[in-house]
Amino acid sequence: MKKLTASLLVLVLSSSIAVANAQQKNDTIKTKEIEGVVVTALGIKREKKSLGYASQEVKASELFGGTTNTGNVASQLSGKVAGLNVNANSNFGGSTNLVIRGIKSLDGANPLIVIDGSPVNNISTSSGDRNGGFDLGNALSDINQEDIESINVLKGAAASALYGERGLNGVIVITTKNGKGKDDGSWGVTLSSSVQTGFIDKSTFPTYQNKYGGGYDPSFYYGDDANGHHFVNFGEDASWGPAYNPSLLVRQWDSFDPTSPNYGKATPWVAAKNGPLAFFETPVSYINSITLNKGSKGNNFSLTYDNNISNGLMPNSDLRKNTLSAKFNYDLTPKLHATVYSTLTLQDTKGRNETGYNDNIISGFRQWWQTNVDVEALKQSYFNNVANPTAANNYGNVTWNRTDDANGKPAFWNNPYFTRYQNYQSDNRTRTFSYAQLVYDVNEHINIIGKLSYDNTSVLYERRLAQGSYPQNFGLSLKNAPSGYWRVNFTQREINYDLMANYKYDITDGINISGVVGGNVRRNYFDYIEASTEGGLINRGIYSLENSRANVLPPYENTYSTQTGSVYATASIDFYKYFYLDGTYRYDQSSTLPSGNNKYGYASVSGSLILSELLKLNNSVVNFWKIRGNYAEVGGTADPYKLQYSYRTAGIFAGSVNLYTPVLTYPNNNLKPQRSKEFEVGTEINFLKGRIVFDAAYYNTRTFDQLISPFISPGSGQSAATINAGQINNNGIEAHLGITPIKTTNFNWTMDLNWSRNRSKVVDLSPGVNSYLLANLVGGASIVANVGNAWGDIYGTDYTYINGQKVIDPNTGTYVLNRNQVIGNVLPEWTGGIRNSVSYKGFSLSFLIDIRKGGDVYSSDMYYGLSSGLYPETAVDGYRSAVVTLQGVNPNGQVNTTPVNQTAFPADGYRNNPYDSYSLAPGKRFVYDGSFVKLREASIGYMLPKSLLQNTFINEAKVSIIGRNLWIIHKNLPYADPESTQMGGIFSYGSSIGSLPTTREVGVNVTFKF
Repeated sequence: MKKLTASLLVLVLSSSIAVANAQQKNDTIKTKEIEGVVVTALGIKREKKSLGYASQEVKASELFGGTTNTGNVASQLSGKVAGLNVNANSNFGGSTNLVIRGIKSLDGANPLIVIDGSPVNNISTSSGDRNGGFDLGNALSDINQEDIESINVLKGAAASALYGERGLNGVIVITTKNGKGKDDGSWGVTLSSSVQTGFIDKSTFPTYQNKYGGGYDPSFYYGDDANGHHFVNFGEDASWGPAYNPSLLVRQWDSFDPTSPNYGKATPWVAAKNGPLAFFETPVSYINSITLNKGSKGNNFSLTYDNNISNGLMPNSDLRKNTLSAKFNYDLTPKLHATVYSTLTLQDTKGRNETGYNDNIISGFRQWWQTNVDVEALKQSYFNNVANPTAANNYGNVTWNRTDDANGKPAFWNNPYFTRYQNYQSDNRTRTFSYAQLVYDVNEHINIIGKLSYDNTSVLYERRLAQGSYPQNFGLSLKNAPSGYWRVNFTQREINYDLMANYKYDITDGINISGVVGGNVRRNYFDYIEASTEGGLINRGIYSLENSRANVLPPYENTYSTQTGSVYATASIDFYKYFYLDGTYRYDQSSTLPSGNNKYGYASVSGSLILSELLKLNNSVVNFWKIRGNYAEVGGTADPYKLQYSYRTAGIFAGSVNLYTPVLTYPNNNLKPQRSKEFEVGTEINFLKGRIVFDAAYYNTRTFDQLISPFISPGSGQSAATINAGQINNNGIEAHLGITPIKTTNFNWTMDLNWSRNRSKVVDLSPGVNSYLLANLVGGASIVANVGNAWGDIYGTDYTYINGQKVIDPNTGTYVLNRNQVIGNVLPEWTGGIRNSVSYKGFSLSFLIDIRKGGDVYSSDMYYGLSSGLYPETAVDGYRSAVVTLQGVNPNGQVNTTPVNQTAFPADGYRNNPYDSYSLAPGKRFVYDGSFVKLREASIGYMLPKSLLQNTFINEAKVSIIGRNLWIIHKNLPYADPESTQMGGIFSYGSSIGSLPTTREVGVNVTFKF
């Protein structure tokens, strides 16, 4: 590594000297031009050299230049910002979770998103939990990437303190483009069109064993037909059955389907030709956008239309999204300037994949499947029967998982095509975000800004359970239903009113002061209504509440409005351009906290010292050197309805609606805001006229008085109570290194390396409580916060060890299990990214390597899939022996010699047997290292020469081949992507269950400017 570093430095130094004489214009070494100007909190533009805190800006060309349009800006930040952890998933239209500098709240939270100084909603919307549900995506996906000029990540508390209670988890500042037409004043037009397709990364999907077929028993115990042919064990959803024998003819599920060519026939007992991989379709996306620009600096206009048409991996899935945005800048007078920005997103999505365990087709493929089942045959049976649906054929639900040879109803699983085409989900979302701003220049020292922003989202979400389905818990009552319809309507709205004054004065020739004084009023509205049928549908295929077989429960409704009023002030003092001192203070009043505790303030102080100016280091080697430090406080307020009881109906009893009963969370009218205190130190160094740039920071954060709802004794009449409790400490290091090894007139090579490490510790919970449940995992494990440990421990059973050897009970031959143990932790040890960009004349090449080291994952898929005999590990010699001798030692240290019968005590995971579901292996067996190294992005582009376009109406033309998630270079989690967790928020960590396989996305983009 030392030799590589030294060689790279020599290359940079030598190329710098060799090229210097060839360049016609010299690189400036002025500090202002080296550091540049960035957009900070409240949309304030600052010289980066003056900032006493860490921020990292990503230009649009770096953010989108080497990637396909994922439809979610958040996912494209992976590996590009030190200290920003991006947790994406493979859900169709799914959410992406963002974490800056570690988890600070026990329940987790995303950073605040700000567009041109105005906050926007980035909530991750989902229905359900780890047992099952749908990921509806996060609101950041509504932002049109064609509008984005740059993204600046404000990492620490000092950077985000001006946002008060909302700045706890950091801020992502998005700056939109201003319109600019042609030099002659005419319209400028940009047309971009791309098509991209996906190919399954087979390393993220099961490889099935091909030696054993359906059942839990090595014999065909259903008996024989009249011709002596065995019936397959249809009712068992496992592959622990009889060994395959092509000479043996058996009656499989399709022999009972009159539309199948195998109807009434026995077929050879062999593994299926078309396994579950054949179920997936080829995802294709078409993204087209057109942008119109006109105007100059003071008066300009931009209008963008973006259309995205996509289908997913699963059959009957598609997404249609249309986004229209406009931005106006107009100088009403030389002193009065107006800006208006508005964007409208209309999105219709059908057929999102279900997540979690229940009724998730992919959970079935990963956990409960028979390797003798041919997916193509299932497809043909569904389409043949749905054309003429009858009760006899379960309305098209011809399943491989029959109850038995005489009963064709599903034992556990529907035909997967019936599920996708009949039991599909859909959602429609309308999102608008707008702001209007007036700036009045009082004089050269003061300007006043008035601003109004409006953010509104309305969603209709629907679920269907068709007649003929396997019954499931469905609807408001969550009772077992044979069919049904379930719908949710919700609207969330935020309005911000801002008034502020910017000031700047020269105290002396070398000392000046600048800052902001202002106020904000934020109002949030939420309206939610949920309703469903009960007891099934009367008429098949009519999805309406009026089609309910039983009386419909009164709908569940939730509505609230909240308000926060704020005043704030900042001051920045510049001492002779080499020392900067900043201070901020914000005072909030929240409507969700009780009187007496609902007014609170947050302050920060930061400073930066330009050593290169102070020590006169402005030479050919060291061009810029800054050290910085800060201390700040931020915090957060409570959710609505935490101060008093809230109520809902208890359902229908004896034909009448029961009285309202309180929600089972005990209220607390003594709540106070949670707080976070942080200090940070860092440095920035610029060598060789910008050829080497280094930025590093160390931070230490303490978050306390957290607002949590731990479980309490049911004897109180409630199940949980909202309290102020808990403290989490985070400390970490983050670093960015930018290198330009070669820079000539025609050839340029740049490298960006990002690295960060965060250490988390739960210091305290509520009195007498040492563990706080974050989430239950399917398979017996859970994710908890334990006092003294890092946030996100995986809790479960472990082996018992002596000198590193697993201890085995000499009486039973089974492992001695150690219960209620920490068996892993979901947080990574460190994350990093390496980006290379090379350009030569009109050609460009870039690629990004994204790295995560550590972070454990509990695999429910392996817990069930190994016990059901799906994976190749279960077909090795000796694995399926009835009697085995486990490797380990007895409590006395001697080697174990006691055999155990696996029929009653399986060696891996859960086992469905009539006597016991006990497993020899503890939860620790199914915890895997979540590290990965990925080729995240790559692109090759060519800009057509101007000479070729001289006599045409085209000013610029570029063609690019682009790719994303092209190669998982390294991972340790078998048959799944360690990054592909269930959904956003708290469910983004530590669980591998029923996720879609990852796709390698490849596309072509063509951009024209007229």
